Amino acid sequence: MNTASTNAISEITRNIEPPSRVAHQRAQAHLDSLTKPLGSLGRLEDLAAQIASILGDRLTLPLRKGVYIFAADHGITAEGVSAYPREVTHQMVLNFLSHGAAVNVLANLHHAQLTVIDAGVDADFHNAPGLLHRKIARGTRNMLHEDAMTDADLARALTVGAELADIAASSGQTLIAIGEMGIGNTTSASAITCALTGASPALATGKGTGIDTSAHARKISIVQSILTARFGTTPTQPSPLEILRCVGGFEIAAIVGMVLAAARHKLVILADGFISTAAIALAAAIAPSARAYIIAGHQSEEPGHKLILDHLKLTPVLALNMRLGEASGAVLAMPILESAIALCLQMATFSSAGVSGASR
Repeated sequence: MNTASTNAISEITRNIEPPSRVAHQRAQAHLDSLTKPLGSLGRLEDLAAQIASILGDRLTLPLRKGVYIFAADHGITAEGVSAYPREVTHQMVLNFLSHGAAVNVLANLHHAQLTVIDAGVDADFHNAPGLLHRKIARGTRNMLHEDAMTDADLARALTVGAELADIAASSGQTLIAIGEMGIGNTTSASAITCALTGASPALATGKGTGIDTSAHARKISIVQSILTARFGTTPTQPSPLEILRCVGGFEIAAIVGMVLAAARHKLVILADGFISTAAIALAAAIAPSARAYIIAGHQSEEPGHKLILDHLKLTPVLALNMRLGEASGAVLAMPILESAIALCLQMATFSSAGVSGASR
């Protein structure tokens, strides 16, 4: 039986195609002809070829870069899973709008347009300027006791994300970084990771915003209780949409929708930390062709992040021991991607420079 969320996903994923294999092969052949030992630029060559396969004729510099931060609250905060109170989600959104957060500094430095979206913050922003008002509800329900969201709310959140991808594409953006803000959302990401990969809560659950050892142990226990309550003890893996509806967040669902629609528009998608990568893993489970549009900006300190990166077979560009979220690590990777593209486009070839190639 079709539901609102399955109908929304069917519409969003329509016409998602893999990146161009021909463009990838052409880019790799060009990289091999540049004035350097074969393969000597390492991962920069892999990144350049991947981006070329996605963008094709749109592979030019500077890239048109966008940063999207989806904010929402989580009912699970009632269980004391975070070192910070729920109100911090609201306060940090105001900080983003006042240009005071780390991601504001980094987006400005690297010339990326920042967009902040209220997908479900438990506060009234009174039409705050600079904020995209797309509130689904004032936070999800407490997933320890009931499903995090209704199917109708899930469908709305997916559509919000897809709408933002449509706007990004129509504005000419070619590279997007996707981040989030939501107190309690590492608990959600941990539950998603366990449900998707089969990992134990002890392996997938970190300290999030910095809880102490006893609170961390309790958080692990809560994640286990959530998984049992929502999915039971049967070995059958729930569908990606069911995982999202039962233990996700509105910002996580919006990221899923944005990733899928961005893949349809053939945009390069930079994953940020644990939460955004968990969302991306759900998107890739829904539409495997979307996986090839993803680049992991960094690997955070959250233990679940490595689990979900390994599940996706993604190698992060950076590893800086960060655990901030808000797309900060993804934005830091942007100049490396642009460097890879510049080398591909601007280096001389052996032929054009009159340089002798290797003898064998």
